Amino acid sequence: MTAEQAEPASEHLHAHLDGDARHAHVIEGRSQATLSVALGLTLLFAAVEVVTGFISNSLALISDAGHMVTDAAALGLALLAQAIAKRPPSSRHSFGFVRAEALAAFVNSLALLALVAWIAWEAVQRLLHPEPVRGGVVLVVAAIGAGINLLVAWVLSRDNTSINTRAALVNVMGDLLGSIAAIASGAIIYFTGWVPVDPILSIFVALLILRSTSGILRESYHFLMEGVPHEIDYLEVGADLKAVDGVLDVHDLHVWDMSPGHPALIGHLEIVSLERWPAVLADVRAMLRAKHGIDHVTLQPEAAGGKSL
Repeated sequence: MTAEQAEPASEHLHAHLDGDARHAHVIEGRSQATLSVALGLTLLFAAVEVVTGFISNSLALISDAGHMVTDAAALGLALLAQAIAKRPPSSRHSFGFVRAEALAAFVNSLALLALVAWIAWEAVQRLLHPEPVRGGVVLVVAAIGAGINLLVAWVLSRDNTSINTRAALVNVMGDLLGSIAAIASGAIIYFTGWVPVDPILSIFVALLILRSTSGILRESYHFLMEGVPHEIDYLEVGADLKAVDGVLDVHDLHVWDMSPGHPALIGHLEIVSLERWPAVLADVRAMLRAKHGIDHVTLQPEAAGGKSL
């Protein structure tokens, strides 16, 4: 079969007919302009902050610069992931590409954890071996950085439907805290000359970033590992299935998200009689949709004794 022949066949196999579940194989309606604007602003100031961070020898400013670079990488991955997620399912990827967003968010979070570890290590070294810091430069550049971060955060907050955009927003908000800490560090050093404040505030910001990142990391990991959706009680679903009239037992039960907000279920049901399967299936589908919000259901009936359809 040629590629031209395969695609129409694939589209037919992916089609949703009357009575089928309405989960999404494609993420639609996501504007990439939001991430593009945020990426441009972040890259622009990241270049400035990297240079001035090393010139001023401020760990707080260097940390903020590193976070800005990480933000730029995160936003770039988010743009790529959104483009991939809009692709329709194919004969090679029957579920589509909606998991690309969660994968990018997971990678972004891991990169941010690596940055936190680097900041902590450098801060300890600076506390043990203090180095001079140009507080005036840090103060001015950090203040500009805070303004840029507020602008980027406002742009990203306009799209809260994407896990990836929310992950990028978490990065930017953590970066805003870094800018605020750098402002405080520059002001204290400029007016008092107390250099240890620079690594101390860097550690504080690193802990805040770590706390913010953990939520996105857990959410994206759970989705990628096809975990049971948080709003669904797996044991309760099993008990409700077994309570349906005509069902004797439930096994090989799996519940996960096909795409964000679209749970799916597969499993085996042992029933009193295979002749009753159409009625049992109708009752099961109605119960799962009404009580648990699950409409993508694939079940294999088995009569008592192990015989199946």
